[in-house]
Formats: sequence, C-alpha cells, structure tokens
Amino acid sequence: MRLLTTARTILSAGAVALTTLAAQAATMGDDGLHKAPWMHETFKDLREDLGDAQAEGKRLLVLIEQRGCIYCKKMHEEVFPDPAIAEILSDRYYVIQLNMFGDVEVTDFDGESLSEKDLVQKWGMLFTPTMVFFPEEVAEDTPGNRAAVVSMPGAFGKWTTLNLLTWVLEKGYDEDEPFQKYHARKFAEQESE
Repeated sequence: MRLLTTARTILSAGAVALTTLAAQAATMGDDGLHKAPWMHETFKDLREDLGDAQAEGKRLLVLIEQRGCIYCKKMHEEVFPDPAIAEILSDRYYVIQLNMFGDVEVTDFDGESLSEKDLVQKWGMLFTPTMVFFPEEVAEDTPGNRAAVVSMPGAFGKWTTLNLLTWVLEKGYDEDEPFQKYHARKFAEQESE
C-alpha cells in the first residue's frame, strides 16, 4: 500500500511538472516564429514599450528571431521553458519579439519608423536568436543599437542564459566584473548546489 501511495505521489508530481512546462512552452505563430506566454504583442513603438516595461517594473528585452531558425527552436524548446528562466522572463522582463526578415513597422527609440528587417539591419544584427537588453531610460535621439546595454547573439544553455538575465537585472554592465567572469563565478556556485 505504501509503495502504491509513493508511486501515485511521484506520478502526480510528474504530471504537475509536465503541465507546468507545457503552460510555459512556446507555440508556433502564423509568422513561423515561436510565441511564448511571456512575450508582449505591442505596436512595436520601442519608446512606448520601454514606458510599459517601466510601468510594470520590468526591463525591456527585444528578442530577434527568424522563421526556421534551429537555434531559436533550441532556445524555445530546451532553455526558455526551464522554470527558473521562464519565471525571470515572465516576472522581470518585458519581451518584444522582432522578425529578422519581417515587414511589421517598428519605431526605434530615435523616432525612425521602419520595417523589422530594416531595423535589424540598421542595428547591425546578423544572427538569430539575438537578445537585446535596454536600460531603464534611453535618450531621445539614440537608436536602439547604441542604447542597448548588452546584445547576446546565439543559443546558449540554461546556466548561461539564466546568468545573463540575472547579470542584466543586477546591472553588471555598469560594474567591473564582465559577464564572462560573472558567469564563471555563478556557474561554479550553481554546479556545487
């Protein structure tokens, strides 16, 4: 009887974990991009998006992706659904998605309106996924690529992603410890847990 109760408890916990992961998992949008529950659908006026992020006490993160990107798929299927990462993205970041080759109009921080693909080109972004993090305030005449506190191109594992998200929240970019050293220190701590 005790074994049966233990087995039921384990199965119930597993079902809850799978349900939680499924709730955090991304779906595929009509544009061929993954859509996660922590992403915000906006009019893509980045100055307004920054204001909305501030109003919610969050940091603005622009996620640049493209249809068919195997690295984007890896992030959405293996990294972003991790409970700690999904929680920090949901609770602490205001995430806007841009399509590297999209035609939706975006208004940059400097007031210039152009298509997603033209904005991505203006910013000099070459790879997907790319995470672009912004400060709490951006000067009026500053384009997004110059305003960004950090840009991270590529798909990374759980710890690198989690540590980057945390480093930005801690404003590590204003400190003396560069991200690579911060990540090495944090990863050593995380491995020993």
